[in-house]
Amino acid sequence: MQKARIKLACTEIEKINQVCAYIKGISEKTGVLMRGPIPLPTKKLKLTTRRSPCGNGKATWERYEMRVHKRLIDLGVDERALRLVMRVPIPDGLNIEIEMMED
Repeated sequence: MQKARIKLACTEIEKINQVCAYIKGISEKTGVLMRGPIPLPTKKLKLTTRRSPCGNGKATWERYEMRVHKRLIDLGVDERALRLVMRVPIPDGLNIEIEMMED
């Protein structure tokens, strides 16, 4: 049996949860077997810069952090369900990857 593996990645967790709920609704409506959303480890990108531009004065630092949240969904392949998943509205900044796999 074939299945579709959907990988979602975004810096804003609300957008990922919104798309996951949309896909879950599609799987319930079509009766397709769904596993997930499985949370994958969050990637934390950290950047530390010196606050003073010239280097004089106090040694104060600015710390910035960007978190990339990831989810994994396995969906049983049904042509109708896959067509509906392709039409899911994808918000800006969300990266979606659909991969077909043999079970």
